[in-house]
Amino acid sequence: MNHDTTSSTRGESLLSTHSVYGAPCWVSLTSRDLKATEEFYSAVLGWRWRPVRLGEPFRIALADGVPVAGIAAVAAMWQMAVAWTPYFAVRSADEAVSRAQERGGTAAVGPISLPPGRAALLADRDGATFGIWEGELFSDWDTWRTKRPAFIRLHTRDAFDAAIFYGEIFEWASGQGCEVRYEGDEVVLRHEGEVVARIESGALGAAPDPAVRPHWQVHFAVEDVTACARAAERHGGSVLVLDTDEAVLRDADGAQFTVTARRLGSS
Repeated sequence: MNHDTTSSTRGESLLSTHSVYGAPCWVSLTSRDLKATEEFYSAVLGWRWRPVRLGEPFRIALADGVPVAGIAAVAAMWQMAVAWTPYFAVRSADEAVSRAQERGGTAAVGPISLPPGRAALLADRDGATFGIWEGELFSDWDTWRTKRPAFIRLHTRDAFDAAIFYGEIFEWASGQGCEVRYEGDEVVLRHEGEVVARIESGALGAAPDPAVRPHWQVHFAVEDVTACARAAERHGGSVLVLDTDEAVLRDADGAQFTVTARRLGSS
């Protein structure tokens, strides 16, 4: 989602979540200290920042002028954990929340009105947090897809069960935009042929691992994984895992994310 105040003045046509129903459409970070968060991600990912009409606690991150993510300094205000959260496009926030609750999920926040749309923050039946968005998207959404996270990945205890949960909420089997299938040991979600989400829980057919803390991990596509990891360490973050093509990082506020070599984003 994007609450850019300038889109209407430029005369650009607006997309809505109806156009990309069921697909990840945005990622957002809750933060305790907006200024420190801006400085960290500017140093690590090269982002610039723009305020939005929701008010002082909200910012839009820009990569080469394209909106890529939202930052909200509401963790303390809403008693929320500091974390990256993916948002999925829905036609009706109320209907999506009802479907989630009927299937054992919970609603943490909303649905609430955040013009030009409505949002809710949910948890699936294993506790992984995700968001939904109903309403306008920024006009050049296809450009966002090239700058956005390479993909999002759900680490969970039972990938098959999780795929059923999300698939029923977002109607992935309807053939109206998203395609989902097992590939290796993962459930892979594609939108218009591009990988936009993965769900994994270990080897196919293995018993669910009770030690896994289910969560969505946001993967940002970058040119130099090692440089991002070093920048994270220099600016108060930490490196949890590092290899040539991927690094799991923690920002200075404690939120975990992954940087992935750009060439792997569509694999």
